[in-house]
Amino acid sequence: MNDDFAVEVKGLDKKYKDIHAVNTVNFTIRKGEIFSLLGPNGAGKTTTISMISTLLLPTKGDAFVMGHSARKDPMAVKKSIGVVPQDIALYEDMTARENLAFWGRMYGLRGNALKSRINEVLRIISLEERQKGMIGKFSGGMKRRVNIGVALLHKPDVIIMDEPTVGVDPQSRRNILDSVKELNRQGCTVLYTTHYMEEAQELSDHIAIMDHGQIIASGTHLELVKIVGELDRIDLTLSESVDGRLQDFEKVKGVKKITREDGKLTLLADDSDTVLPRLFELTARLGLRILTVEVKEPNLETVFLQLTGRALRDAQ
Repeated sequence: MNDDFAVEVKGLDKKYKDIHAVNTVNFTIRKGEIFSLLGPNGAGKTTTISMISTLLLPTKGDAFVMGHSARKDPMAVKKSIGVVPQDIALYEDMTARENLAFWGRMYGLRGNALKSRINEVLRIISLEERQKGMIGKFSGGMKRRVNIGVALLHKPDVIIMDEPTVGVDPQSRRNILDSVKELNRQGCTVLYTTHYMEEAQELSDHIAIMDHGQIIASGTHLELVKIVGELDRIDLTLSESVDGRLQDFEKVKGVKKITREDGKLTLLADDSDTVLPRLFELTARLGLRILTVEVKEPNLETVFLQLTGRALRDAQ
């Protein structure tokens, strides 16, 4: 095992009868970095981290956390990780502080050590002023922040977060992302799953894009965007749906990939300056009007489109 790595995933595979949920996944996470698994719902992200955290037994392969095998030494792995699941695991009739105290005792913390750690965690999740509030009266975002706090109590080497911002309000989402950054500044390694492209871009040192149970690309944000090369991204909003007429747009010279969502088309093109006039000619011939047009720099959404032929938002 490489001492530089906090997590090493080797040939991880999970099958459920006819469903191949995770298909021979490999990646490594260096100590002290934020690593994101980015992909649509159903891509296999949760199944992957469930195997890493020993909640699921792999069909094949293994995962190592701080050098410990998830297959052979699951207890050592559990001591090294803190897991923030998608589902809230808190007691509604207890306060935030009482919940943290309960789970802290489950981790073996007692007395002043427990009190001190709860105070630290409340600061990290920015809930010091609401620590005496009942969980049942908290917003979804505040509950998720307490959920994160529970995972931090025993000072794990690796924090695993599974879609922690799903369904929360913008302010709570901002607080959660800031908490992730603060944890990382304190030296914690973070494995973060999301289907929000902007979260992966903002947080991550490295990103692995996952789809249909496989890693289809990985690297830094800049390395991934280079996959698209010199292609431009063009977003068009049209006056009506283009159902049945997509092939006309696909035939436009210079268009490489195309996807649609309602009245909006997203195209990858060799050169937007030459392709745009052709698109205006086509829409006029089809009796359509272009309501808005926007040329964007390639991003992770563009990479996903290039690799899969569909937009990340359409794959949810």
